[in-house]
Amino acid sequence: MQTLPLLTWPANIHAIDAGYIRPGLAAIHLIVEEGRVAVVETAHNAALPRFLAALAQLGLAPEAVDYVFLTHVHLDHAGGAGAYMARLPNAKLVAHPRGARHMIDPARLFAGTAEVYGLENARRLYGDPVPVPPEKVIEAADEQVFALAGRPLRCLYTPGHAKHHLCLWDERARACFTGDAFGIAYREMGVSGDPFLIPATTPTQFDPEAMKASIHRLLALEPEAMYLTHFSRVDDVARLGADLLRRIDAFTALAQAAPGEGKARKDAIHASIKQYLLDEAPPERREWLEPVLEVDMELDAQGLACWREQNKNVG
Repeated sequence: MQTLPLLTWPANIHAIDAGYIRPGLAAIHLIVEEGRVAVVETAHNAALPRFLAALAQLGLAPEAVDYVFLTHVHLDHAGGAGAYMARLPNAKLVAHPRGARHMIDPARLFAGTAEVYGLENARRLYGDPVPVPPEKVIEAADEQVFALAGRPLRCLYTPGHAKHHLCLWDERARACFTGDAFGIAYREMGVSGDPFLIPATTPTQFDPEAMKASIHRLLALEPEAMYLTHFSRVDDVARLGADLLRRIDAFTALAQAAPGEGKARKDAIHASIKQYLLDEAPPERREWLEPVLEVDMELDAQGLACWREQNKNVG
């Protein structure tokens, strides 16, 4: 599969295209400090060779990796964690306590994925899950700091997309690795380097108020950049954050107004957020919206419908 080349950003931060589904969908980030490495996200099992090749390209060995951070354990972010940890002898896996247990015993997590996608399709997308030995897993506390050759990396609990979501604040880079907490911004949707962010409201734990509170928490740090899993660095953070907050409110309003029940409601939400994003997108990028965002719009509609069902008294 064709992938994007290794991207190199300021402060010794690098982004690898995981090769998940299509080029430019999921990024794996490496933070390098004095020859030591922290990895943020693993993507799926099939991303491991790309990751090892990127290490070699940077002149680094698997033994140089000290930490593998997971923002959350949705399998496009964490499905390869066990395979990675088997190849990284000195690394510790860092995750939210709610997610860490699923890396030690991924059977339930994978079974839920297989129920949605079908077993063979789940295996095709993610590979068979590999458990991580408990002694290699750290359950991160909120505000816990990990030192990478003296470079402080701070975990911040950021629920909204998932209850077990955390972000990683890199003080030296004045940047945050955001998983799905700061939305998604595929590079095809940007114009002249101006990203187009949409919320990630996927099922089943979407909580708009928690998501907005998490975004405000990140913006309060006054970051110079955000590193998104979908896909890598964005700047002009304050403006993008305001856009994202506004779009979360718009998404939830559309979900509240959607008629019907069950699938009919989900389909109505899908249609309404698609029209909303067509209206919001830069005119020169509207033709890209459906091929690039169709899967995300479907997942977002499912998450919004789930949230609407859980909040029947809303609207």
